[in-house]
This record gives sequence, structure tokens and C-alpha cells, in this order.
Amino acid sequence: MAVLITGIGELTTNTEDTGRVHDAAIVLDGDRVVWTGPAAKAPDADERVDVGGRAVLPGWVDSHTHLVFAGDRTAEFEARMAGAPYRAGGIATTVDATRAATDDELVANLRRHVDEAYAQGTTCLETKTGYGLTVPDEDRSARIAAEVVDEVTFLGAHLVPPGADAESYVDLVCGGMLDAVADRVRWVDVFCETGAFDEVQTARILAEATARGLGTRVHGNQLGEGPGVRLAVEHGSASVDHCTYLSDPDIEALAASDTVATVLPACDLSTRQPLAPARRLLDAGATVALASNANPGSSYTTSMAFCVATAVLQMGLSVDEAVRAATLGGARALRRDDVGVLREGARADLHVLDAPSVTHLAYRPGVPLTWGVWRRGQRLS
Repeated sequence: MAVLITGIGELTTNTEDTGRVHDAAIVLDGDRVVWTGPAAKAPDADERVDVGGRAVLPGWVDSHTHLVFAGDRTAEFEARMAGAPYRAGGIATTVDATRAATDDELVANLRRHVDEAYAQGTTCLETKTGYGLTVPDEDRSARIAAEVVDEVTFLGAHLVPPGADAESYVDLVCGGMLDAVADRVRWVDVFCETGAFDEVQTARILAEATARGLGTRVHGNQLGEGPGVRLAVEHGSASVDHCTYLSDPDIEALAASDTVATVLPACDLSTRQPLAPARRLLDAGATVALASNANPGSSYTTSMAFCVATAVLQMGLSVDEAVRAATLGGARALRRDDVGVLREGARADLHVLDAPSVTHLAYRPGVPLTWGVWRRGQRLS
């Protein structure tokens, strides 16, 4: 059934030849966009929805989350706010709780957070394993994630489990773990950081993933400068995520590559790290994505609007740049061309704001502005 969305005061399409379009309309048919253009030229449709002069944009594409988990890390957050530093080892707390949870508990928690994200305009969402760190627990996480979200990433290389030998664990990640999850995931990620996996270990895992035909991603340069960006670019990874501490050569390498720099401002704020240099990355010509990094330890939010407002108010991005990074940027980080854009043939994922312009996302920070959401052509709210 074709649906005409009309009364659009401002339409953001993310197509190369248009910015914000006024007095626009869009037609959805099934799960696809079939027409966009001036409202006066809109074709007939089976159903008509007038959004009353509101702004319409693509649904958020959240390309970095960790939502298959159990447990709570409120105490860790309180300690950070009191001055304790963030360290990679906090992941172990969530690992214990996740291993102890039932399948039903993990599924319910995942669906709760995904529904929360959908209600705020996210329509395409990636999530990772990484809180199991055994073959059966990582396989379980991948299976559960694949039932719920758009994109699944294997992050067995999240942390060496306490008491395990690092090299033996890397052998397991590259062997039995990948054997178990390969059919359920599209991506393999590595936390390349002090306290997690070093340069040699990261390179080995990325090479093994590539040899199996899986795409790669890297958690890199979060706690300090390091080899994460260079390894991601050298291995043709789709993205390197965090990018908090970048050298000039890192930025130059990203600008000269197809690897997307994914910045995670909610995490930077929660861990009291500097905000990633998104302005420098864009000025150099790199592709930037904004994502939530929703997880129980370092960034417990599903609000992409919060990330957009932070990018504008504190990171030096324009509203259009921030919105593009949170939609089309995320799509590029996932190597997708069907989301993050509103054009003929794209997935029918729309976010309608209760505001006349996307500028209000930063102009009115913290105010819930989602008026309506369509995902795959189905209206969610």
C-alpha cells in the first residue's frame, strides 16, 4: 500500500544534490521509498499522512552499540564521576552477569533497549557480542542479536577474560569462536587498546576475519594514541570507532581511505575523556559517523539526538554535518546504501520531528522531539 507523507515543512534527504528541501512530500510503498519531491507534484497514493509542517529526515543509523548484556554498572559510573579513571577491565563485570543470565532475560533486555531506540528515531541498529567471551556464550549472543537487530558484529576480542592466557585466548577467538559465530554475523571487531589487545593480536584477528569473508571494524584510539587507526586502514576495515586520540598521520590516513571514523560523544562524556576531533576529521576530508555506543558501562544511552546535539554544541559540527553523520555516516560505516538516505529505492525509514527544522535538535537540546517514526514502511509511532 502506497503512503503519501505530505505537509513536510523541511525534508532532509542526504542525496548528493540536495540539502534541506521545503514544502516537500515523500511516497512510501511497502518497505521502500518510491518518490520524493515538491508537495505540489506529489503523485496519488492509497493513504495520506499530513505531518503539519514538521521536519522529516532519515531514521538514525546507530552503527555502534553493545546491547546483548545483563547486569548493572551504576557503581562504576558513580566512581568515575567521583574521579576514578575509566579502564577497559570494567567489561568483566558485565561478562559475569551476562553469562549468568537466561536467554529470555537477554532477549527481553535487548528488545527493551532496541524499542527505546526506535521510539527516539533510530531505524537501523548494529550491536555486538563481547560480553560472553566463551564459545557458547559468544554464539548465544550472536544468535540473540541476529534475531533482533539489523547488523551483528562479533566482538569476542573485547577483553582477555580474567585468568586467561592472552595468546591462547586469541587462538580461541580466531578458531573455535569464529567457527561458532561466522554464520550469524557480518562483522568482526577488535578492541585494540592498552588493557585489551595489542597491535600484533589485533592484526591477526582482522586477517582471520577477512580470510573468512567477514567485514572488519576496530575499537581504536580511545584511551590514547595507538595503532588502531593504522591497522583499520591497512586492513580495509569499514570503520574505526572512538577516535578520541588521533595524530595528524591518523587523520590523514582516514581522509585518504574508505574507513569511516565513528565518533562516540556520549562515551567521551561518560568516561570524562576529551571529545573526539570530529571537526578536524571532516575538514581533512574523512567520512565521519556519529553513534551512541549504547552499553551498560561507558555510554548507557540510546539517544542519537543527544549525540547530535553534543556534536553541534561541543564538537564544532554544523547541524547538517551532525545529522548527516548520524544517518548517512552510520550507513557508510555499515557499508549500506539503503539506509541513512531518502531517495527512490531506499528503505522506508523516516523520522518526523515535532519541530519545523532539524536545527531544533541542537537548538532545544534534551527535549524529546520525535513525533513519528516509520521503519521499513511500517509506522512505529
